[in-house]
Formats: sequence, C-alpha cells, structure tokens
Amino acid sequence: MTNLRRRMLEDLQLGGYSNCTTESYISSVAAFARYHKKSPALCGREDVRNLAMYLQTKGLSSASVRLRLSGLKFFYARTLGSPEVMADLPLPKPRRKMPVVLSESEVHALLDALETPRMRMFFTLVYATGLRLREACVLETRDVQKERGVIHVRHGKGGKERFVTLSPRLHALLRAYYRQVRPTPPWLFSGRGGKPLHPDVAIKAMVVARRVARIEKPASTHTLRHSFATHLLEQGTDLRVIQVLLGHSSLQTTTVYTHVSSKLGAGVQSPLDRWPKDKTGGRKKTG
Repeated sequence: MTNLRRRMLEDLQLGGYSNCTTESYISSVAAFARYHKKSPALCGREDVRNLAMYLQTKGLSSASVRLRLSGLKFFYARTLGSPEVMADLPLPKPRRKMPVVLSESEVHALLDALETPRMRMFFTLVYATGLRLREACVLETRDVQKERGVIHVRHGKGGKERFVTLSPRLHALLRAYYRQVRPTPPWLFSGRGGKPLHPDVAIKAMVVARRVARIEKPASTHTLRHSFATHLLEQGTDLRVIQVLLGHSSLQTTTVYTHVSSKLGAGVQSPLDRWPKDKTGGRKKTG
C-alpha cells in the first residue's frame, strides 16, 4: 500500500465515511492513476478534466460519474490539501429516476418465490421495515427489542443509528425463523464462517426469486424499500414519519414517493367537475 493510499484511507476514517463510500473513493483514485499511468499527486486540473470528458463518452450515468469525481475531489481537497485542482470543475447534475415500486400482490409473490427460510425472512423484514440491504445484513439478535416494539439499526448509512418499527406480526415471524434456522450469534442473518449475511448472496437470491415470480418490473433488493415507503404513504402515513423510518437526512429525498404513488390523486375532484352540467367549456352555438 502506498503512502498516499494509506493517508487517504486514514482521512476517510477520520471523516466517518462508510466502508462502501471508502471503497468507491479509493477505487476512483486508483482508476484515475491507471488512466494517466502516473501518480495522482503528479496530475493537475487538465488531467482531471480529461478523465471527466472520457467518462462522459463511456456512456456512464451521471450518478456514476459524480461518484468517481467526488472521490477525486476528496483526495485533492483532504489528502493532498489542493482543493483548487477541482474547484472549477462542474459535476454532472444528478438525474432523479422514479423508483420501481411493486404492488402488494407482487410483493407477496416475490417473497413466496424465495427458496430458503433465511432469504424469505430476510426480505420480509426489509419490506416490513424499509431497511437498506446492508443495514439488514448486519442486524444482531439484540437489535430486535420486543419490549419497546422497535428494531435498533446500529449501522445506518453514514454511520447514523435509528429505530424502526417492530410490528407484532414481524416479531412472531422472526421468532419462528430463529427457532427453525438458528443463525450463528450474534447475527440475525448469518453467513459463512460465522460472518453476517453477505449482500451479494441476498442480491443473487432476489434475481432468482424475481424470475420465478415472473415479475417483469426491474425489481432489485432496494425495490422492497421503495415499496415499503410507497405503501405507507398510500395508507395515510405522514411523510415526515416515513422520512425518519427510512433514515433520510432530508425530507426532499422522501418526497420522491409522492410522485410514484398511484393513490394520492385518487378521489381528488377536478375543477372541471365543479362546473354546471350545461357548461362544456366550448363556444356557445348560435342560430
């Protein structure tokens, strides 16, 4: 490991960045060095600009380009102390896509299609609580707090902790699952070697289940989280409550579900319906 790489790792750890973000940022700088075939410490504004233009031609999404450039921005600003290298480089504007949401019947079909009790319980919990994939993978048995009716999320995005609702039905399902599967302590969903469930294992199980359930929507592990939020909104749950349950820092992030809900506009009276029945909006006929 080079001194620059070690120093950047230390800077990311001091900043409290998640393992996922740390890996992405480190990979971005390593790819930058390979692209220019020299140390990133010897690169300047034009080198960064050339890479940004190259990434655009590769057809990558704006989110992917932003992530790679954000890693470089952190490296130059924090590790090298040279923020001016990227000070004038504009980042691609994020394009917000509408999340994929499953109907309740599709959720039932998807969960039923999961082959093992562990995976079925895992994704049932994800849908019942709205947890992110990695948050659910590292849950411990002590995090399920029946007395308080909550699940303690200790490893939320950005290192933030929060509590989500533990419904009586979910608790009953978790008890039955635990008696049947006996996961390796302390994990609620254990993987090989006494480690927590690996996200890739869950992703593969979801791909198979979607095919078995014949769901044509591009559903992913994150789709159940989107479905959780949308279904709550449609049953009248306050948007701020959903924000807290999802662990969103900004309410603006949560408002995306108001655009995908199919029921929010149902029952709303159109201004046209308030017109007298003999009024059509057209020009009155004469003679």
